[in-house]
Amino acid sequence: MLHFHIADDHPLFRSALLDVINQHFVDARITESSDLDSTLAALEQDADVDLLLLDINMPGSQDLFGLVSVREKFPSVPVAMVSASEDPDTIGKAIGHGASAYIPKSVSPREIYRAMTAVIEGDKWIPEAVRNQLKPVDDEEKSLAAKIATLTPQQYKVLCYLREGLLNKQIGYELGVTEATVKAHITAIFRKLGVTNRTQAVIVLGRMSLEEG
Repeated sequence: MLHFHIADDHPLFRSALLDVINQHFVDARITESSDLDSTLAALEQDADVDLLLLDINMPGSQDLFGLVSVREKFPSVPVAMVSASEDPDTIGKAIGHGASAYIPKSVSPREIYRAMTAVIEGDKWIPEAVRNQLKPVDDEEKSLAAKIATLTPQQYKVLCYLREGLLNKQIGYELGVTEATVKAHITAIFRKLGVTNRTQAVIVLGRMSLEEG
């Protein structure tokens, strides 16, 4: 029995994925989540997943944090990214950082089925229109992604707030934690990323930034 896990906070597209699975994969087991924390928790409980359909931007995950986190913690789980973006650079980064497929939300149910089938059979799938436009991800960026993948979801949120220029007190307010906790998170972020200040940390995060999607 095939096991699909859908991690997407958009009800309409989640429904579209469910329809394709129910139509083409009889008796498949389907589990769902709508944010990164619950997705990681579900995989902790059961990582025997034949295909994880992962929204590129959902609560707890901006850019490629969700992807690199899953690839770091659950390297045996095949991941198909789903996104509204059809930007070749975004697609290239997703594939370069370990996605087995990239499914734009504009594609037809038939194409979604083809993408799912390709991954289940051990192949990769990307939209035909961009197959000759993708650029490889260099070793430096892969190294940065590996460092970002070591952050906890809470530390990643703090790093994103640093990028927005928030002060420690403001970050604490947003997260509902003390300023001392924020400082502890920042210390851990600097250590994990191998940097010594906020500017350097934000530069590392910027290398992983994508087009909105």
